[in-house]
Amino acid sequence: MNIKDLPTDERPRERMIEKGAEALSPAELLAILIGSGNQEESAVQLMQRLLTDCGGSLKVLSRLSLNDLTKNYKGLGSAKAVSILAACELGKRRMMEAAEEKRYIKTSTDLYHIMHPRMRDLPHEECYALYLRADCSLEGPPFLISKGGITSTQVDVRLVVREALIRQTPTLALAHNHPSGSTRPSKEDDNLTERLQKACMLMNIRLLDHLIVTDGNYYSYKEEGKL
Repeated sequence: MNIKDLPTDERPRERMIEKGAEALSPAELLAILIGSGNQEESAVQLMQRLLTDCGGSLKVLSRLSLNDLTKNYKGLGSAKAVSILAACELGKRRMMEAAEEKRYIKTSTDLYHIMHPRMRDLPHEECYALYLRADCSLEGPPFLISKGGITSTQVDVRLVVREALIRQTPTLALAHNHPSGSTRPSKEDDNLTERLQKACMLMNIRLLDHLIVTDGNYYSYKEEGKL
């Protein structure tokens, strides 16, 4: 069933033109992307079912793989599934841009607000270094140090410090995520923080913080008095 088969006042495109995007439900917005459903469902009905399976959460939807979509939902071929995932990625990048408009990091909360949009939906661990000028403004976007598995990622302290020397920044911060949702630091996290702090002291670089980011919370070594 194509969108054009629906009554005019139920077609998402026409409703968006007439009333604006904010008047449409998430399912209707997604239906515009895929254009048609299957023999049993319209595009809107198919997207309603998909979102229901995701608990109504666009965040959960964004974590699905291409195979999840094409295998489990009749009418979603590769092209339509790619369109859905591309839209999710665009939404994520817009949030990252909005967060990074705040270019100064003076507190752990500032650091969290910049890193949370980048890390909130990751199914694996990633570690970023953020390099700050003397006025605590960011010198470029967060720098990806390493990407790992579900429970850990390997960080080369030499790479972190080397980048600070190249950029000639007097301060740096480190942030990595815990996909499990736990903010509790591991022994490896503690060891990494200790090694990085020693390396920074040796090179006369200030380690502002090491932040563990989860969806909705964080652990700060600075706030906990461990830096």
